[in-house]
Amino acid sequence: MISISVMALVFGVVFLAELPDKTALAGLVLGTRYRASYVFVGVAAAFTVHVVLAVAAGSVLTLLPQRLLHALTGVLFLGGAAMLLLKGGDDDEEVKEPKDQSFWKVSGAGFMLILVAEFGDLTQIMTANLAARYDDPISVGLGAVLALWAVAGLGIVGGKALMKRVPLALITRIAAVLMLGLGVWSLYEAVG
Repeated sequence: MISISVMALVFGVVFLAELPDKTALAGLVLGTRYRASYVFVGVAAAFTVHVVLAVAAGSVLTLLPQRLLHALTGVLFLGGAAMLLLKGGDDDEEVKEPKDQSFWKVSGAGFMLILVAEFGDLTQIMTANLAARYDDPISVGLGAVLALWAVAGLGIVGGKALMKRVPLALITRIAAVLMLGLGVWSLYEAVG
């Protein structure tokens, strides 16, 4: 059974955390140079791989005793909030351009870029934490993958317009506050 509330919470947290990330900007760069649908297929496939790995890791964490699991996820959420607040804006990602506009070259470039750039990224760690926290891998996986696909779509199609209207610093702060809240709640449950 899919929990809409868990899926919505995961979507919101992952969406806000990924929006200011360098991969959204990399998708924007690829999307301005190549057919957007080809770029999106590659990027979406890579994000799906990352979510599956994260949910699997989070599901393994659910085997821990409940108090230890809450304490661990609480600390990891607090660490993620600190990373968001302290992260610098100087992460420049070099995008290698495919030589032609074929589907396989363009989607392959998008897939490889995201696969490498996002491995062990904050949103992947957050997804694992959320899978452990809610012990609902399907709802967490769907929420996370839909959030990452939404950010990729925004980055590829309308990133420039969005970034002009919504300051990245504000998005980052909102994501950090949400993670801080989840961390405090998890720690409260660990000691309560």
